[in-house]
Amino acid sequence: MITSSVANHSPHLLPVMEEFYSLQGEGMHTGKPAYFLRIGGCNVNCHFCDVKESWNANKHTLTPVDEIIQRVLANPAKAIVVTGGEPMLYNLNYLCENLKNNNIQLFLETSGSQPVSGYWDWICVSPKRNHPPQPNVLTQANELKVVIQNEQDFAWAEENAKFVNSNCQLLLQPEWDSRKIMNPKIVNYILKNPKWRMSLQSHKYLGIP
Repeated sequence: MITSSVANHSPHLLPVMEEFYSLQGEGMHTGKPAYFLRIGGCNVNCHFCDVKESWNANKHTLTPVDEIIQRVLANPAKAIVVTGGEPMLYNLNYLCENLKNNNIQLFLETSGSQPVSGYWDWICVSPKRNHPPQPNVLTQANELKVVIQNEQDFAWAEENAKFVNSNCQLLLQPEWDSRKIMNPKIVNYILKNPKWRMSLQSHKYLGIP
């Protein structure tokens, strides 16, 4: 197995944790089919992360980007969601340029903690307290999706919302293990603050990747 080092990363190789074809499970594009690319390596390491196995890039095989592109093109839905880990630890210009040349829609899921590389149709920023997003990344966001684990997270959501552009969609999403307690609190908060919408992890309810 070839291992990865973020510091020595080549844009032609990525430490891929998993790839799969499924429906987008959360956020503004819930229910849309897309090819999912989960890249290993993370600088944020949230305690509530549900894919902690993605954190260490060295545990994931370096995969030629050209092979990834061919698998994306083989799927009927001409869209890809790039997630992690934190995918912006890597230069994704080569991946995005070649997918764009094949009329693939590109959706990014990022914490916003790193500068954005690549060319994206939609950028979803999900900010985390232990490594906050960069303000210039927040201004590029099409979607701000804040995970709500406790009532203090509402203030965190509002703090990040100050930096986004006027067209950015604002979403609050319950942390999965806290959903029974936080769902009604989120509903009540949105009713009082209607600029926000609710996001649910529908893929977990449906039992799909």
